[in-house]
Amino acid sequence: MEYMALFLIGLIAGTFGSLFGVGGGIIVVPSLLFLNSLNLFDPAIRSQNAVGISLMVMIFTAISSTLYNIKGKRVDINSGLTFFMASGPASVIGAMINESLPIKSFYILFGLLMVLITYLLAKQKKMKPKQVKWSVNREYIDLKGNRHEYGYNRTVGFLIPAFAGLLAGLFGIGGGIILVPMMVLLFRFPPHVATATSMFIILLSASISSISHILLGNVIYSYVLAIAPGAYLGGKLGSYFATKLSSQSLILAFRIFILLIAIQMIYKGL
Repeated sequence: MEYMALFLIGLIAGTFGSLFGVGGGIIVVPSLLFLNSLNLFDPAIRSQNAVGISLMVMIFTAISSTLYNIKGKRVDINSGLTFFMASGPASVIGAMINESLPIKSFYILFGLLMVLITYLLAKQKKMKPKQVKWSVNREYIDLKGNRHEYGYNRTVGFLIPAFAGLLAGLFGIGGGIILVPMMVLLFRFPPHVATATSMFIILLSASISSISHILLGNVIYSYVLAIAPGAYLGGKLGSYFATKLSSQSLILAFRIFILLIAIQMIYKGL
């Protein structure tokens, strides 16, 4: 029963994380802490364990999604590596901060972060692209032969991924909820390229921050092995659905789900 629940957590997190380019940690972390409160786990899980496990699982989701998207030529590897140069080191700092964060503070901060994520998902379609002077220009030709021009500003392309990486290491989330709007609204990335590139960055950042949590003793490997197969399968499903489905109804359901979890997390922290 315990391992079936963990597999389903991985499947749901992998599917939605890959579908929206957010990594899935916003589902894995609260789900683990909720099940732990029901005394389902032996050994029990601390918030630091939930974050470490989430980041390890995120690697499997991101590998699955990234391989699928590379085949479809949707990943901007050069831009992804540039943004990772900021997000990677910041994720290590986030992991170090997490180690000393009291559990009630973690619940409240994670809940507030999820409220912010709900807001960003609600406003995503209404936000209009901003005029930002690019210092790097990029070009993408899709499988239909359509040409897309976009680019990024090096300063903004350092600061925002660094913030996303900090959140990744601190809370065990992917940071894609910040990276995708940045790429689409500020840098004019085609949306499917932004989502795919975000998952590539998450793969790299999660790998780095996972090492930090392993060294801190926060990873319970038996739980990772139970969640990972579902996350890997979900990563493939999410990448497939992202090219086939209209996401409006899915985003609405996802927002409601996240908001309910946010309320529960904040309540537990009070």
